[in-house]
Amino acid sequence: MADLISVEQARTRICAAFAPVATEMVALTVAAGRVLARDLAARRTQPPSAVSAMDGYAVRAADVVSVPVQLKVVGEAPAGDAFAGTVGPGEAVRIFTGGPVPAGADTIVVQEDTDLGSPTVTVNQGAPANRHVRRAGIDFSEGEVLLHAGRRMGARDIGLAAAMNHPWIAVTRKPRVALLATGDEVVRPGDPLGPNQIVSSNGPALAAFIESRGGIAIDLGIARDDEASIRALAQGARGADLLVTMGGISVGDRDLVQKVLGEAGLELDFWRIAMKPGKPLMFGMLAGAPVLGLPGNPVSSMVCALLFLGPALDKMLGLAGTGLPVIRARLAAEIGANNFREDYLRATLAVDGEGTPVAMPLEIQDSSMVSALARADGLIIRPPDAPAAAIGDWVDVIRLDDIPGA
Repeated sequence: MADLISVEQARTRICAAFAPVATEMVALTVAAGRVLARDLAARRTQPPSAVSAMDGYAVRAADVVSVPVQLKVVGEAPAGDAFAGTVGPGEAVRIFTGGPVPAGADTIVVQEDTDLGSPTVTVNQGAPANRHVRRAGIDFSEGEVLLHAGRRMGARDIGLAAAMNHPWIAVTRKPRVALLATGDEVVRPGDPLGPNQIVSSNGPALAAFIESRGGIAIDLGIARDDEASIRALAQGARGADLLVTMGGISVGDRDLVQKVLGEAGLELDFWRIAMKPGKPLMFGMLAGAPVLGLPGNPVSSMVCALLFLGPALDKMLGLAGTGLPVIRARLAAEIGANNFREDYLRATLAVDGEGTPVAMPLEIQDSSMVSALARADGLIIRPPDAPAAAIGDWVDVIRLDDIPGA
């Protein structure tokens, strides 16, 4: 089957066609999940001066070597304010968590180690120099790069960027992905169903996958199995960063997508790969924009999306790496020898008594069964021409929970 390319070749060629999309500025309050486009450096030092880590008294360590000892309380330093004077011998300043450590003081005695009082306080337990003192810049310093381009911003990153005093950040804009379904037999969920029609699951599933991966899904509708319908709806992909078609790319009389797009100028890279499910996969360029043609079978479509569309979105977003999360697991059932196509078997995952992952391939692997795919925890990877595998043999498994959007 020399005209078929491998899964890895297909992924490499697809990813090579993509680059990060343009950058835009967004408010930090809406930046969760966005990908940082430029390194982010701190705009301030945190904390800007030495502050107390506890409620208590700021004192000179030399004054509390011998305890108990009485010290004169000369002021206080709450968070957000400061004591303007200097702590001298025999003196103390009442201080609160986050309060600036006053000049002259070099340690904090926690209030539990004192008999609270005013105008004097009795210190019952001494404290060495720098006890409970957060030095200036202990968190970070102005100009320090703490968040790097290519990082997807989570809640912790948002908090750090806020502490760095960035109300706006530069992110890659969301890639626009146009989705075009095909088929006379396909209708939208909730629409009237004819006796020989099926409800489209590919479109909603792929739209959810794209949106959860940081893109914008543009629904072009469902084209009929005629050239005029496909041609008309495909026009809606203008301006998109990627056109994804579903169905219509195999060798049947009604598989017209490749023909119609070819007449419009599609430069075909490849259209068949040695994998199962998902052999009819098309990729090329149309007017400078990539086109990814996915199979019509819903399981084939989603497996191909996980393997190829996901990495393409990552490249457009500027995320590093295009690999998939693979773990090693032991088989819980026998598997027959594989043919020349790389196979992705739907499976459930568990752990044995020793904590080792165990993969049980689903009994039926039909590429039309969306319920089986939803029930699966992973995909067992069967390399081309792999021999039969016995119970307990090690296999590679893609954990679906580890793939964003899956």
